[in-house]
Amino acid sequence: MLPPTVLAVLAELAPAAAERTLDVTRGAQPLVWLEVAEKAPRQAAVERLAALDALHREERILYRGWGFLAGQAEIEGKPRKVRVPLLSQPVHLERTLLGYRVVPAGDVEVTPLVEDRELAAALEAAPGLAAPGWLEALGSRAWLQSVADATGFTVGAIVGTHREIPASGLVLVAAPALFVVRDVFGVGLADSLRSWAGRDLSGTALAAVYSSPEPTARDRDQPGADARGRALDENRDQGRDGAADEGGDDPVISPLPLTGSQARVVRRARAAPITVVSGPPGSGKSHTVVAAALEVVDRGGSVLVATQSPHAAEVLAGLLARYPGPPPVLFGDATGRAGLEAELTAGADRGVEASLIRSGQARVQAAASSVREKRTAVCRALELEQCAATLPDYQPLLPRLAAEVPGAFDDTVDLDEVRALLAAGPGDGWWSRWRARAARRKAFRLLGVSDAARRDAAVSEALAAATAQRAASHLAATGGTDLAAAWSALHDAEHDLREAAGRAMRDAARGADRWTREARRAAGALATALRAGRNRRRELLARMAAAPLVRALPLWIGTVADVEDLLPPEPGLFDLVVIDEASHVDQIRAAPVLARARRALIVGDPRQLRFVSFVSDVDVTQVLDRHGADERLDVRRVSSYDLAAAAAPVTWLAEHHRSVPHLIDFPARRFYGGRVSVLTRTPAADAIDAVDVRHVSAAEVVKGVNRAEVTAALAAVEELAAAGHRGIGVISPFRAQAEALEAALVAAVPAERIEELRLRVGTVHAFQGSEADAVVVSLGLVDGDSAGRRRFVTDPQLFTVMVTRARRRLVVLTSLTAPTGLLRDYLAHAEGPRAAEPGPAPAGWAAELAAELDRLDLPVQPGYQVGPWTVDLCVGPVGVFTGVHPDGPAAHLERQGALHRAGWQLIEAFPSRWQGDPRRAALEIAEVAAGRIWDMGFSETPGSGTMSVKAPRADRARRSPRT
Repeated sequence: MLPPTVLAVLAELAPAAAERTLDVTRGAQPLVWLEVAEKAPRQAAVERLAALDALHREERILYRGWGFLAGQAEIEGKPRKVRVPLLSQPVHLERTLLGYRVVPAGDVEVTPLVEDRELAAALEAAPGLAAPGWLEALGSRAWLQSVADATGFTVGAIVGTHREIPASGLVLVAAPALFVVRDVFGVGLADSLRSWAGRDLSGTALAAVYSSPEPTARDRDQPGADARGRALDENRDQGRDGAADEGGDDPVISPLPLTGSQARVVRRARAAPITVVSGPPGSGKSHTVVAAALEVVDRGGSVLVATQSPHAAEVLAGLLARYPGPPPVLFGDATGRAGLEAELTAGADRGVEASLIRSGQARVQAAASSVREKRTAVCRALELEQCAATLPDYQPLLPRLAAEVPGAFDDTVDLDEVRALLAAGPGDGWWSRWRARAARRKAFRLLGVSDAARRDAAVSEALAAATAQRAASHLAATGGTDLAAAWSALHDAEHDLREAAGRAMRDAARGADRWTREARRAAGALATALRAGRNRRRELLARMAAAPLVRALPLWIGTVADVEDLLPPEPGLFDLVVIDEASHVDQIRAAPVLARARRALIVGDPRQLRFVSFVSDVDVTQVLDRHGADERLDVRRVSSYDLAAAAAPVTWLAEHHRSVPHLIDFPARRFYGGRVSVLTRTPAADAIDAVDVRHVSAAEVVKGVNRAEVTAALAAVEELAAAGHRGIGVISPFRAQAEALEAALVAAVPAERIEELRLRVGTVHAFQGSEADAVVVSLGLVDGDSAGRRRFVTDPQLFTVMVTRARRRLVVLTSLTAPTGLLRDYLAHAEGPRAAEPGPAPAGWAAELAAELDRLDLPVQPGYQVGPWTVDLCVGPVGVFTGVHPDGPAAHLERQGALHRAGWQLIEAFPSRWQGDPRRAALEIAEVAAGRIWDMGFSETPGSGTMSVKAPRADRARRSPRT
């Protein structure tokens, strides 16, 4: 479909602008006046607001307003209560010795009742606006009168206190107040989409998404859950899209440690028109977004990251700040932009000189070379060990092979030279064929094989046997394979490479070629815009020279709504746009974002909560038929993620890095088909009973509220706090229950305690994309509830989000005596963690070593599975590899790196290190493992995240080894 058709359809289906808010106290929302005439506002009311602010810190529901239209007005023939500020700003309340201090947390904005945006921007440009004492300053009342006139309402008088609000008619109260905003609705997008339809959008991500052919079902969702699957996944992507879409063969060098699948996403995002990434909760999707953004910027491009909420934008900006790179521009209603404002105000320099950038790049290349050298050295050692391990298979054949191919066992013969001679294949011409025959004859002479006795199979077998024999001899002479120092050096080199890459990226982003005169001028104007109110910022950003500004500051972050509301409507302004949580973003809001970039990285999880559409099926059908559009534009059912997944392959991030196994095991099996690789597994973590089900006696739900569960939730929060948890979420599927939980927490817990515990409360929908150390879930159901209420709770997408927010602990409150279906299955799972599937019985050297470790009373688990990787022997908290990975040194390297990043202590117990003596090997392993077991402190109380084990006898065994 062509972009004009797409945009015309979306414009017709776009919702109208939200209803104007005329009463900020609607629904019993609090409003606390802060008039100068008052000695002090009501302390209890302020305490309540402070507690609400602390509970919803990430959502920023608390606002300060100046100049309120108040009273009653006739709207469409009906009297309506009016309480609306003419100027407002999101704020936080911070505790001081004498009370609370109001701290700005976002933009100053003139009321949306002023529909003329240019006038609103001019009003916001007034000097000293919203500064301390502003309402008492000369001219402030005239300013308020101008805004009131611009709203279209008739105002009787300007009064100084809320006590003068009349029973009928409107007055303007020239006083500040604190109030709460629960729901924020965006403006209608219909006119904006129609304006985009008149622009040339060829070459943009919008055109790519709607014009790309649909891939096969296999292309859409291949998890690649093991090493072989990842390789197949990568080969498939390369075969489908070609080297250009993969971003070339250059390795990914990032300041962030990346898994193989994450690196593939970064590589695709270099050049692919559409890159799609999905994964379960805790799979590192945000981590991947940051890595891809830094990579594109480092290659001279620009990136726009669009999120669902200001908090999500700040989280990504905070993650970016952990790595050296270009400073992100938070252009929307976000508090994290103060540092950039100050930096730009101080004046942009001329940029980093090209010589410094080249030296930084040289350091990166040197660090990369060091990593390659160390990896090569490790691979060679592993290849030698792998080769020597095959010698027992050849031992019975050695007499025959030595007689048939004696040169192979002559130490003076270079076997590599022989292989090279035998590998010389004939070319097309007679000379090439003659040279190949001559090389073959020379190889046979070196091996002592006559022409008459040419036996390729015997030669091949003899070469392999001789190589294994030489490898074993070398290891015996050098003391065997001990890679502990090599691994340590490699990990240090990889860390140094990431640091060097980050510094080089930061310098390149500030290069003199980016910071031109036009860029410095635009950066100065940007500093002014970031300090301005929302309407004024929109006006200033629209006037700027966008191209040099984006080149100088190539990384921008804001919400999906901010993108269209604030950024210039310039097609392809950015090289890459990232839409985060794309399953939660509908096509109508995504279209203007996609139009502003040449390529797109779409991130989402269709198994979590999706967007909610209020467009009717009838409207969708009629509009699609009228324009001849296909079902991809069914905005009720097709999210921006669904749309992208139909246009490009999906890279699946299978590894889970967030929660202990008991918390993720059920959703991984039930909702993700077992395609989640849990990298948080350890023997201690496996034993944690992380889900606590508490049965609450409640006979009924009154007005949507289960009061017994509210009381139980308060008790659960106190218990979690006493156990040391910080970062506690309290959630419910139902809004009424969530509001009751909020009211109870506000009444029972002081604001400073809420902040100390980092306590949050809300619906499951409000927690999408968030996580907490511990979570309390109030299901809010009773036995007599309707089937509809039960179906709502057991919706798979809602349930997935509900049970995957916690990292360490989940408390489920339920009043059901006979749960069924999904709830019954989950509550049964919650009774305790499943016993880990035993690995296959070890054989050979691994079996001998396991037996010796068992004799030392050390807990040994063979074939222990951690995500896609297998640990040969798990000895308490220590992983032991008894041989090279079956898929070879490359897989061994990847496994070791993944487990090292997951926090494992690893030992390579190759037989060559102890000349095949399992007793000596076991004693050395025991010395390490025993210390780790004692260090973990297994004497804590049940449910605290530890397990009880028998004290190892390793120390005693070392003093008196068994014979």
